[in-house]
Amino acid sequence: MKKSLISKSKFLSLILRHAPEEIGLTLDAAGWASVEAILANTRQPLTRNELIEIVETNPKQRFALSDDGQRIRARQGHSRDVDLGLQPVVPPDVLFHGTSVAVRDTILTEGLKPMGRQHVHLSADVESARTVGARHGKPVVLQVASGALHQQGQAFYLSENGVWLTGPVAPEAISE
Repeated sequence: MKKSLISKSKFLSLILRHAPEEIGLTLDAAGWASVEAILANTRQPLTRNELIEIVETNPKQRFALSDDGQRIRARQGHSRDVDLGLQPVVPPDVLFHGTSVAVRDTILTEGLKPMGRQHVHLSADVESARTVGARHGKPVVLQVASGALHQQGQAFYLSENGVWLTGPVAPEAISE
């Protein structure tokens, strides 16, 4: 993504995941918002071309446009109740969680929690998890026994951009 679009992408994350009211935006039950309402905001001016470029080039593919291009939403990471319409799926036996060394011991003791979001986010591979962890400091990658958790009844969802979503993960299901 172009450097000039990074702050606009972060703004989209803010209003589509956490605080739509900051620009008087309304999200529907599935997290969709009007593209026109976002383009009309004056706090962080965006053109339609910039918005489309952010959706298409965001390295984490955080956003989705509706088929008709009239609505946009974040694919996951909401701190408010949003129904993304995802169906439970069988996860691989092991998924990965990238975090920082600074919180490693807390996670191993207390488990993984959504931390104000709807779901815990997990990665299918070590490298993706390491990239996520590096955003928070020196990265560490933890393994989650997702297959065993699934067999015990815990639901797992796979978002459109490949991020695995689940509820809290007990420390017993986490290892290094």
